[in-house]
Amino acid sequence: MSRIDDMLQEMCPEGVEFREIGDFATLVRGSGMPRSSFRESGTGCIHYGHIYTRYGVYASRTEGFVDSEYASKLTSVSPGDLVVANTSENVEDVGKAVAWCGEVDVVTGGHATVLKSEQNAKYLSYYFRTHHFFAEKIRRACGTKVIELPLSGLSRIKVPVPPLAIQHEVVRVLDQFTQLEVELEAELEARRRQYNYYLNGLMSLDSSVSRMKISDVCAAVYSGGTPKVTDRSLYGGNIPWLRTQEVDYRPIWSTREFISDEGFRSSSAKWVPADSVILAISGAGATRGRVAINRVPVTTNQHCCAMVPDRSLITAEYLYYWLVRAYDDLRGRGRGHRLDLTLKIVKDYEVPVPSVREQSRILEALGQFDALVNDLSSGLPAEIEARRQQYEYYRDRLLAFPEKR
Repeated sequence: MSRIDDMLQEMCPEGVEFREIGDFATLVRGSGMPRSSFRESGTGCIHYGHIYTRYGVYASRTEGFVDSEYASKLTSVSPGDLVVANTSENVEDVGKAVAWCGEVDVVTGGHATVLKSEQNAKYLSYYFRTHHFFAEKIRRACGTKVIELPLSGLSRIKVPVPPLAIQHEVVRVLDQFTQLEVELEAELEARRRQYNYYLNGLMSLDSSVSRMKISDVCAAVYSGGTPKVTDRSLYGGNIPWLRTQEVDYRPIWSTREFISDEGFRSSSAKWVPADSVILAISGAGATRGRVAINRVPVTTNQHCCAMVPDRSLITAEYLYYWLVRAYDDLRGRGRGHRLDLTLKIVKDYEVPVPSVREQSRILEALGQFDALVNDLSSGLPAEIEARRQQYEYYRDRLLAFPEKR
C-alpha cells in the first residue's frame, strides 16, 4: 500500500481523474455465437456465460472454440481487451469482465461487450469486481429474472483512471492474492476428491437397498427468489437470505445478506426450515453442486435448492453425505449454457435409502471419519473464505482513489 500511496502522492497529488467508460474506451457489442456453434478446435471464443462461470479476472486461453469461417462474422477480441457480460440471471454476475491476456485474437458473441482502450485491462477487470462498481451497475441494470446491463448504462459508469504505472502496480499486488486463492481452491478440490474416495467406501451399500427419488424422500423441494436488485430498500432487513457462494459444505448458522419484509413479500424467496439440505444448483466455478445443512431457518435466492427431508424415511445428514458423494454425477446432469441444475433434475435424482437405523450406523462411522478430515469443512474452506475477504478488502481499498476535483 505504501508504494502505491507514494506513487499517488508523486503522480496524482490532487487526486485521480474519474472518467466515464465511454469517454476513454471503444465499446463493441457482440452478437450471435450460440453454444451449438462450439467446436473442439478452431478460433478461440469467449462466451458471455463463461465469464462468470469459468473465467477469473483474466485469461490467456479460452474455454471454447468456433470454426474459423464462422469466427470471421463475430466480434474480435484482441490481447489487452476487456470482455464484459451484459446479461445474467443475477446482479452479482452481470457486468463481470475478463481481461484477455492471450497472444492471439479471439472472438465473442451475443450478450457480451468488448471494451477496447489504452488502459490496463486487468486493472479494469479488477475494478469491475469492486463494491464501488457494484453500486454503479445496479443503478443502471434492468430486469428481474434476467438482468441486463445495457451498453448505454455501462458506458456512463465512471471509473478511476490513474496513470498506467499505478494501474500496473495495483494489478501486481492483486495478482498475488488471486494466485493464492487459486492454489487454495486447487488444494481443496484435491482434498475433496480424496474425501470422496473414502466416502464411497464408507457409503457402499448392498444392491438390495431400494433407490428413491429425492422428491419421494423429502417433504418439499423448492428454490427461492431475489428481490428487485435496483431497489435497495428491499435489502438490509432482518430476514437472512442465502446465496450460492455461501453453500460450501459447512453448517449454515448465519447469512451474509439480509432482506426486508417487503423484499420477502415481493419476491419468490421462501423460508427454509432448520436442518434442511441446501444445494447450489448454479454458480461460478466449483460452486454448482455443493451442499450444506442450514442449522437455522433461512431464505434463499433462486439458485439454491432446498430439500426438507421426510424424517421417517431419510435424515438430513445422510442425504447431505450422499449428495457430497454425488457431486460430480450431479454436475454432469446440468443443462443450458451455464450447465445449471434444475428443480426437476434434483427431484428426479435417485439416492439409495436404507432404513433410518442403518442410516444412523453409517452416520456414526462418518462422524468418526469426519473428525480425521474435518479440514474439508472447516480448515481449507475457512481459509479460502478468509483469504477472499482479505482480498476483497484490499482490492476495494486499493481501488478507492481520491477523486480529482
